[in-house]
Amino acid sequence: MALTPVIFLLALCLSSVVSSSSAGSPRLNFTSMFTLGDSYIDTGNFVIMAAPVIPVWIDKPPYGMTFFGRPTGRTSDGRAIIDFMAKAFGLPFLPASLGNSSDVSRGVNFAVGGATAIDVGFFERNKLVPFKLLNNSLDVQLGWFEDLRPSICNTTERSCGECFSKSLFVVGEFGVNDYTFILMANKTKSQVMAFVPKVVRTIASAVERLIVRDGAAHVVVPGNPPIGCSPALLTLLRPRSPSAAADYDRIGCLRGVNDVARHHNALLHAAVGGLRAKHPKATIIFADFYTPVRQILENPSQFGVVSDVLKACCGTGGAYNWNASAVCGMPGVADCANPSAYVNWDGVHFTEAVNRYVAEGWLYGPYADPPILKAMRP
Repeated sequence: MALTPVIFLLALCLSSVVSSSSAGSPRLNFTSMFTLGDSYIDTGNFVIMAAPVIPVWIDKPPYGMTFFGRPTGRTSDGRAIIDFMAKAFGLPFLPASLGNSSDVSRGVNFAVGGATAIDVGFFERNKLVPFKLLNNSLDVQLGWFEDLRPSICNTTERSCGECFSKSLFVVGEFGVNDYTFILMANKTKSQVMAFVPKVVRTIASAVERLIVRDGAAHVVVPGNPPIGCSPALLTLLRPRSPSAAADYDRIGCLRGVNDVARHHNALLHAAVGGLRAKHPKATIIFADFYTPVRQILENPSQFGVVSDVLKACCGTGGAYNWNASAVCGMPGVADCANPSAYVNWDGVHFTEAVNRYVAEGWLYGPYADPPILKAMRP
């Protein structure tokens, strides 16, 4: 059963209204889209960056099975959130920036799986990770964009400010990897919470840099999803204390981990409000990634999702169908017959069906403040 058929049909109707030239005042049609982020919206950069140095499995079947029929570097069975957003604006799938596409005029995706908001050196210097990280943090991705900026804008005599006035920027759901690395370093909830303001300041600074230096007029800033419901973290961070039951919420997600995500989202939403006051000519949108995923987890029957909502579609073993030694894409690891009946694809990332639902909620509401299409200015 396909996910959210009623909402999907409503979205199609709204889309036709938005595109109609007779529907009142004219609306801005984005001519390009530029995205920064991590694996939730990566379209191939991680494979390009990581394959020469570490084993990679997301470039193997069954990744991509639902829509593309082959792996594309996306961490899903099909399309990512930004693919649905691009479609809504009549834009092509965004090429991965490291793929050196010959045509970048309509948009580029700089997101990389594993990317952090905070500079990777911070995690290495403070021994928060036992391995060397790929250098793909938010600041690095901004640098890639700014290096490419002349190529994007030099097709006309316009300044880059004018060039990007009709572009949509997405400063993706940074923070997930920052908090995951710190959690895996056996830090307490209060210690992880202490990092949240630093992560949020880093994201807010990047948004302001895009507005002031690059002339971005429309920026989407997504929050974090409920990472405490991730099959991978549920497996890796399973409490072993006598009071372990109190560590889980009524769905079975890790309460403390989701508290971190909610705190991050609250601070980030407030930071977006501050940026709006400081830059009133820019449209800055907070996109709620937490609530739509939670809605599906709490109401699986309404979305055609299996009752065991915390199990991964593609994986093997354990209570959550996830095993660090046998992840999706490895030989012998099976996928489910119907990914659209699952919330989680591979233990960490979401299925195409969930990505579609989240994207529609950001575009049409109610999961964005304001909804992207309502925020478009003529």
